[in-house]
Order: sequence, then structure tokens, then C-alpha cells
Amino acid sequence: KFKKEKMEDNFITINLSGSAGQSLGAFGIKGLKINLVGDSNDYVGKSLSGATIVVKPPEESNLISYENTIIGNTVLYGATSGKLFAAGQAGERFAVRNSGAEAVVEGCDSNGCEYMTGGTVVILGKIGDNFGAGMTGGMAFIYDPNQEFESFVNPNSVIWQKPETDYWKNYLKKLINEHLRETQSIIAKKIIENFEKELKNFHQVCPKEMLDKLS
Repeated sequence: KFKKEKMEDNFITINLSGSAGQSLGAFGIKGLKINLVGDSNDYVGKSLSGATIVVKPPEESNLISYENTIIGNTVLYGATSGKLFAAGQAGERFAVRNSGAEAVVEGCDSNGCEYMTGGTVVILGKIGDNFGAGMTGGMAFIYDPNQEFESFVNPNSVIWQKPETDYWKNYLKKLINEHLRETQSIIAKKIIENFEKELKNFHQVCPKEMLDKLS
């Protein structure tokens, strides 16, 4: 009846609590928003197609979000559009084959952004081995106050630098603000309150294949 182009964002909102199984929000289209207070298993947002997924710990939790895993492996596998905000770490193969979704998480395990062809990923925490392997499109921003990033990135596929242009600085700030608004993330709040200073702790990761396409 509505077709995906006519559905407004958050047209239908589903609020969940507890532990979700596999493939939460898989194939979710524009107009759908899923809020989960708890945690979820593998394949969150598989083939995401415009929906928004928010995962955050309960307010009464005493866990530090950016030090704990909240979503499983292979999150956003094959996603084409939509958004994911998770106040916690993701497992292995985060955003593998993502071609258009935007996401903010607070850490990921090995093979993050593998074979990614589009979209934007912000990781406000540690990454695992082989980050960016086979990445040919899209952009990633990694928060790295301890200067550990270069030990984990795959230098064959990507290059990196500090965010330099106003466009990407503003884009990064907008996504972290959105993450803060949706999840009340402690680490996002810390970064936003000292953004100009914290900006120096970010690496902007760009696939080598994209270099001749960027103005």
C-alpha cells in the first residue's frame, strides 16, 4: 500500500526488552524502527533496507557499554540502507558487505567492515584484527585514544588520516550526536562535550579504490 518511498521514518516503532535471537530487524525497510533494551545475537540488521535499529543496555545495568559486547557477529551483513545505533561492542565481521547503511557502535571484533562497498561506520572503541580487508567503498571512523588502530587495520585495502574537511567533521559529529540521543551512550556524551579535542583521536578510514572518486 505505502511502498517504501512513501513511508516516513519511524512510521512504525517496536519497543523490545531482553535478549533477542538472530537476525533482529533483518530486511527491515524504511518506516520501521526497532528499539531494543537488552542485547542481541548474530546478524542484527542483515540486509537492512532503510529501517533504524537501536540497541542499548538497561538503565539499571552496571556494565560499561563500550567495554562489553551487546550485539553478535556479522551485524549489517549485506545492508543497503538504514541506521544502527548500538551502545556496546559488536562481534566479528561487523558491517561485512555493507553497501549503504550508517552505523555507530562502541567497538568490534576481527574483520570489521570486510568487503564493505558503501555506507558509513563509526566505531567508538577498539577494533579487532584485519579491519577493512577487501573494503572498496564507504567510509569508517575509528575512535582510538590509545593509538592502537594501526596494529589491527589491513593496510592493503585502506588508507587513513585524521578527519580534515569540515564536511566529514560535521558528518561524524552528527552521527555521534544521533547515537547519543538514541542510546544515552556515556562515551558518545564524553566525545560530544569535548568534540574539537576528541576529534584528534579519530582515524578516518578510506578504501584505496575510492581515492580517485573523492573530490
